[in-house]
Amino acid sequence: MLFKHSIILCFLTSVFGVSIKTEPHKPRVCVIGAGIAGLNSAYYLKEAGLNFTVLEGTQYVGGTWRYDPRVGTDEFGVPIHTSMYKHLRTNLPKQTMQLSGFPMPDDYRSFETWKRFYEYLKSYAKKFDLEKYMKFNHLVESVKREENSWKVKSKNLKTGEYVMDDCDFVFVGTGHHHTPNMPNFPGEELFNGTIIHSHDFRDTVPFEGRRVLVVGRGPSGLDISVDIAYVSKKLVHSHHSKTKVGTPFPDNFVEKPDVARFTENGAYFTDGSFEELDDVVYCTGFKTALPFLDESSGLTMGSRYVYPLHHYMVNINQPTMVLLGFVELACTVTTIGAQARYAVALATGNFTLPSKEDMMAKWQARADSIKEKGRPMSDILVIGEKENEYYEDISNESGTYKIPPVIYSMRDVDQQSMMENWYTFREYEYQLIDDHTFSRCLQDPNSKTPCVQKIHGQ
Repeated sequence: MLFKHSIILCFLTSVFGVSIKTEPHKPRVCVIGAGIAGLNSAYYLKEAGLNFTVLEGTQYVGGTWRYDPRVGTDEFGVPIHTSMYKHLRTNLPKQTMQLSGFPMPDDYRSFETWKRFYEYLKSYAKKFDLEKYMKFNHLVESVKREENSWKVKSKNLKTGEYVMDDCDFVFVGTGHHHTPNMPNFPGEELFNGTIIHSHDFRDTVPFEGRRVLVVGRGPSGLDISVDIAYVSKKLVHSHHSKTKVGTPFPDNFVEKPDVARFTENGAYFTDGSFEELDDVVYCTGFKTALPFLDESSGLTMGSRYVYPLHHYMVNINQPTMVLLGFVELACTVTTIGAQARYAVALATGNFTLPSKEDMMAKWQARADSIKEKGRPMSDILVIGEKENEYYEDISNESGTYKIPPVIYSMRDVDQQSMMENWYTFREYEYQLIDDHTFSRCLQDPNSKTPCVQKIHGQ
């Protein structure tokens, strides 16, 4: 019948000049993951009126922000995705962590607990009725490019059945903070104590009264070191960071250079010193793991990077695939929101990408710059001090809303506060004034007297 109708329509058009209006094709989008990237994408895709589905491997929204006391695998034998630990508080002001169209409540502090932030994410999904677009317990196992479309195969973990979605665009929102990057120091197999990665760190209780080594001084390395130091007999912090930290660490806190090798009861360090140890926590970052992608994606995977990406997100070889949140040293939640707007504008056809040659040339220039500086290829994901420039670039190209400069300014000041004193930087309260300025004050948690505001950015 459809074939006959097509013949009739063609006949009417050619013979009688009848104008037949047809609906323009609306692309179908598959979003992988219901964390911050998935929630932001769903918000904008719904707003644009596009056909989309969010595939989530667990039964929850929130991604890595959902605390799960378990480690290892879940009830379906799937690796636990979240790296959340019990006492975590955010390390960026709340104004830099708000999702599109939904400010955090006024009673939220500038630096909230994971629990309150997770409640905020659930409220976001509920307010905009986003869960109806989501397939929970659907673990994506394969994404292939075939016949000008994406074939996305997921497994319903409850029934064991496989589902195939045919999509015009794929938004990958799984992030890159879920698969541990484990170092390999000599003598590890001899060590009689416990060794875990920060991905499996949940609470300080197992470390009470023990001698603990924490390796790595990124945000989680400092956070976990300080957390464990409260309860441990001794906290040994091994790192090679050259950034000076003004934090007045307690007497049981000892800093060491890189680990040289382990023994049965401890570790030697590159300065020749030795420490007796009971436990080790590696805060050594995460690998970039996208096991569902095959070679048809056109992406190259390194241990801690993926390329080539235009603006840190568009797959240059297959530009109907966008990776959201694959960035370092940025206001990640804000960045993901900006990327989601860009991705939806791309899927809607509101703008045209530069040529493949131009995109590749720009990416190659960045890669060459990293190599010339002697930096690892993982720096290809670092935005850093170019955050404002990045927001301006993607806004100008896509015609979407530009993040105001004040957001980066808040992050910059916050980073300085971290280095000055890790114990107190979360006691600052921030207030937005306009697109360029904000105020903050150091609030004594034991005082009811308002602190004096200092203006930044004038």
